[in-house]
Amino acid sequence: MADVVHPLGIGQQIGLIARLRWRIFRNAIRQRGAKLELLGLILSSLFGAFFALGIAFGLGAGTYAMVSSRHYGFLALLFWAVFVCWQVLPIFFAGFSTQFDFRNLLRFPLSPSAFYTISLAYGLADPMAVSAVAWLAAIAIGASLARAELLPAMLLACGLFAIMNALLERLIGSWLARLLARRRTREILIAIFILLMVSLQFSGMLLERWGRTLAPELARIRPILQALPPAFAGQAIASAANGSYAGYALGLAGVTAYGLLFGVLLWQRLRAQYRGEDLSETSTPATQRKERAVVSPETTAFLPPTISAVVMKEIRYLRRNSILLVNLAIPLVLVLVFSSRGMHFHSSGGRGGMPLSRDWLFPAAMGYVLLLMMGPAYNCFGYDGRGIQTLFAAPIRFRDVLLGKNFVLSLALFVEAVLTAALLTLRSGLPRLPVLAGTGAALVFATLGQLVIANWSSLQFPRKLEFGSMRNQRASGMGVLLALGVQIVLLAACTGIFLLGGWLGNPWIPSGIFAVLAVAAGSGYVASLDPLSALAEKNRERLLEKLWR
Repeated sequence: MADVVHPLGIGQQIGLIARLRWRIFRNAIRQRGAKLELLGLILSSLFGAFFALGIAFGLGAGTYAMVSSRHYGFLALLFWAVFVCWQVLPIFFAGFSTQFDFRNLLRFPLSPSAFYTISLAYGLADPMAVSAVAWLAAIAIGASLARAELLPAMLLACGLFAIMNALLERLIGSWLARLLARRRTREILIAIFILLMVSLQFSGMLLERWGRTLAPELARIRPILQALPPAFAGQAIASAANGSYAGYALGLAGVTAYGLLFGVLLWQRLRAQYRGEDLSETSTPATQRKERAVVSPETTAFLPPTISAVVMKEIRYLRRNSILLVNLAIPLVLVLVFSSRGMHFHSSGGRGGMPLSRDWLFPAAMGYVLLLMMGPAYNCFGYDGRGIQTLFAAPIRFRDVLLGKNFVLSLALFVEAVLTAALLTLRSGLPRLPVLAGTGAALVFATLGQLVIANWSSLQFPRKLEFGSMRNQRASGMGVLLALGVQIVLLAACTGIFLLGGWLGNPWIPSGIFAVLAVAAGSGYVASLDPLSALAEKNRERLLEKLWR
């Protein structure tokens, strides 16, 4: 066999894996409904690309202005912006990008160097990495348009900076995978991360109150910041612009040193994976303590037994979903933020005080709650996983399954809306009665109207989700696009109805319109249950295929 099978080089190994991945993708889109999911993913990607190109234009224009005005010291800020986005946003938006378990590659006879190269190439193919590379290209183009002789220096500096960032991003990702191997650990860390992101909203108040006190303290960490890669990249470009080749070489050497350090550390992590490191979250069998049921059958005695069982299961799922539990606290935190920044609330519009009155702030807060809470409804079977076969095997109508899931979601939405309204009332006061009644009716209409479409989307475009994992929290491309489109249309329609009431001078008109729409949406929801049950039976194989694996 040694004479028949010849060893493959690194390039050939990577080519074989690339062709294998392409064939898997090509075969996947041949499945029923996969083309619609691909269309949704393409449209979502086009929207993201348009946003990234807008930022690239701004960075290029900013670089052109800085170089033209010879303000070279500010170039480091642009590299800092790219650096922070490249390293932070992939963690925050991990659920919106395509993920791949590199342990699957170890099924093939890859060499360690090929495994390392594929991992690095995957990091460069991430949407955030592609956007960041485009931003660096825009910075180089902006500088060359201002001073053409800077183009070679910019290309070399931006290229080294991009490679260093790719190595660091893969290193952070590999260590996060190790750290978040256990569900409880990743749930805690993800919750802390989300709370930290929300806490950034308080930065304005902190700067207003303690800005002068913190300024001397922040000045002390400036030498530390100057020793980090973005500062070296900015120093290199500034030195090249000033004709200082020694400073340019020193800046490139700093970026290169960081890249080599990150590359060596990444090699050690990937070598451990290559040698068979298993980040399993299984533990040694032990005697399990029987926990007291949080939801007993008596709690839902007013519901039919089949629906009650689904409700109890969904509430237990809700307890395990730390990400959704943290999302429940976000509206409350934002209400505190917006009501604690010295704003003056008033019951009607006018000059002075807060630009938005209570009559607009209250519906806006309820709209945000609706936007946040209704997203999971478009993939409501995601957390069932292999348990979806039990729903089909059990002596239960599928309409009862939908009713149970929709009941828990509506209950969570109602509790969140009540808590947000109570906090908003304490901080700013209640809006006028017509606005309060109209907002409540609009909330009922938008919820019932979305549930019909969300149930259909869940049956047509299912996707398996994992508890406590931001990596696998993304619905299918078509499901995301459908949810975004429906919510935009409903929020625009509700806003138009409120504006119509103000234009006609009768604040009770929106309440009447929303009441009629809520009754119609409720009738449509009830009428849709049986057809959706039939659709579930028709799509049984697809649901099992998508949620089982």
